Amino acid sequence: MNAEPVAKRPGGRSARVQAAVHQALTELAGERDVNQLTIPAVAERAGVNPTTIYRRWGTLQALLAEVADLRGTDVPPPSSGDLRTDLEAYAVRTLADLTRPGGIAFFRAEVSSDIDERRNGLRECLRRATAGLDTVLEASRGRGETPPSPERLLDRIVAPLHFRVVFSVPGTDETYARGLVADLFSGSRHQAVELR
Repeated sequence: MNAEPVAKRPGGRSARVQAAVHQALTELAGERDVNQLTIPAVAERAGVNPTTIYRRWGTLQALLAEVADLRGTDVPPPSSGDLRTDLEAYAVRTLADLTRPGGIAFFRAEVSSDIDERRNGLRECLRRATAGLDTVLEASRGRGETPPSPERLLDRIVAPLHFRVVFSVPGTDETYARGLVADLFSGSRHQAVELR
């Protein structure tokens, strides 16, 4: 006599566990330094056994990277009709994304060499950064303008913001972000910051 097939759960537990773990990690990343994040702490906050996280994600870096992927980037607002204004808004949004609770921890995990071979996090980060820029540049070209290249904007706006946030350089705020755009339009460069 054949046993009756076991009914599958209607999608539920795995998705609930994933959502609880993601939420717990996001909350803890906003409350603690990245060096204080551990899988047992995430498991406790999520109400799951640490082995569940180890089995599914393997490492904290892999879990951080997955959550970073899902966080994505906010959809840029409609064009203001002015390239400089749009680039300033882009720079401020980029800075806000990096400095929001846990932002830099997620960024570091996403580009970590430990997991990059499987996920190509560097390429994904670059794709997201240029997707936001592409929206701004397309609007500018649609107005008949000749905007700077994406590479120039990455070099003059995106890279300095990431560098300064990663290394906690003082003075990296909205004024600095807007200043990068002003420098781009004036052709000058920010003075080097003296690190003490």
